[in-house]
Amino acid sequence: MIVDGKHFRSLWWNETRSVLEIIDQTWLPYDFRTIQVVTLQDFADAIREMKVRGAPLIGATAAYGVARAMESDPSDANLDRTWNFLEATRPTAINLKWALNRCRDALLPLPESDRAASALELAHLIADEDVQINKKIGQHGLKIISKIAQRKNNGDPVRILTHCNAGWLATVDWGTATSPIYQAHDMGLNLHVWVDETRPRNQGAITAWELGKHGVPHTYIVDNAGGHLMQHGMVDLVITGTDRTTRCGDVCNKIGTYLKALAAKDNDIPFYVALPSSTVDWTVRNGLSEIPIEERSDAEISNIQGISDAGKLGAVAVTPEGTPVGNPAFDVTPSRLVTGLITERGLCDASETGLLSLFPEFSDTVG
Repeated sequence: MIVDGKHFRSLWWNETRSVLEIIDQTWLPYDFRTIQVVTLQDFADAIREMKVRGAPLIGATAAYGVARAMESDPSDANLDRTWNFLEATRPTAINLKWALNRCRDALLPLPESDRAASALELAHLIADEDVQINKKIGQHGLKIISKIAQRKNNGDPVRILTHCNAGWLATVDWGTATSPIYQAHDMGLNLHVWVDETRPRNQGAITAWELGKHGVPHTYIVDNAGGHLMQHGMVDLVITGTDRTTRCGDVCNKIGTYLKALAAKDNDIPFYVALPSSTVDWTVRNGLSEIPIEERSDAEISNIQGISDAGKLGAVAVTPEGTPVGNPAFDVTPSRLVTGLITERGLCDASETGLLSLFPEFSDTVG
């Protein structure tokens, strides 16, 4: 993504200082700040406090966290401690565990003297792979948008609804749900994106910030407006991301995704989910009963961050003092509501048969 004339990834390795740098997303969309992530505690805080967010980006960040831990103590015991410490930061997004497992599996057979350099090399690889995977997701999703555009004979834009932020800031670059949008826009297709605000953290504002930087026409809407727009024929396609997908095609994504899928089904609007294969949890079949749903801080609901008329960034209370608050961060959309999955290997049905048709190497995984 280009910001102020410079290309940025969501994270990058500073070779001069031998340190990871990230975009601190807790300040977006109001301020663009980058910070260094130095200690293992810094890595855990960055993930838990959502300075980095989005399943693919969390995984890549964790891989760099392992590399940092191996610099000071490359022992088996510290590798296990690091795995447990980072895995506990966010329970729902499976890419975190996927990246940590990949690091541990690669490092355990190596002599301790080789682990630090190998861990850093692997972290670089995971980050670079994510960029290429998301680019391929976009290429496959572009086919869907192009077909809808071809059916429109009146010059109207293809109208796409998004939920949460599955953009380049949720990955290392390109994004998942936004990758097809960016590639369609760059091809010159006429688009308009409806951007759900996605309370409680208003991650839709980050999507709007991204789309604005890329020049994609968009409109920011409240979460509950999507169904109304669908009823009135103002949505052609819904694309979301996912933080964990079961081998049978259930998708776990930001809270409110399920309601969008229900509205799309009722109005015969295609509902697609874009994801890298690392977001599929092949050990899980039933998303409703087997995926842990993260419960986050009450303050995310009772307070909201924004810019005041005086131009100052701050949080204000929106609930009466002492009001009990519930804050489940994700919900599960059953596969029956998902038109299809967009992966780096192509499109497939949201089903075990569909996923295994693209990823047969996981057929023997216990689930």
